[in-house]
Amino acid sequence: MQIRISWPAGNVTATLDRDTPTSQALTKALPLTSTARTWGEEVYFDTGVAVSRETDARQVVAPGTVAFWTDGDALALPYGPTPISQGWGLPRTEFGGECRLASPCNILGTLDGDAGVLATVRDGDPVRVELIDD
Repeated sequence: MQIRISWPAGNVTATLDRDTPTSQALTKALPLTSTARTWGEEVYFDTGVAVSRETDARQVVAPGTVAFWTDGDALALPYGPTPISQGWGLPRTEFGGECRLASPCNILGTLDGDAGVLATVRDGDPVRVELIDD
């Protein structure tokens, strides 16, 4: 299942796992609009969807992971280090550019293509998330 995430400077698609309770709850809420927030090299935004933390939730993820932050009812899209990443502020080559989320998040899928495009999202940008027909 694919979604498109759009903001004034661009858009990205993502492939989600159909079988998680969080993906199912999120897709039922689509399309949705929200306001982007940035935290280091992570974009996140409120979805209006409330779900429980799943047993396989993770805090450290790969760039381009589509995660759901249950503590904030938000989609979290890391593309690089955050302020709590190990080695924050050091050159990426010295610590690998770890993506450490604020707390363990439910993993929904991955962005298609280069996650670095998220660097064009500005704090306060309007964001739209929609389902792409299969």
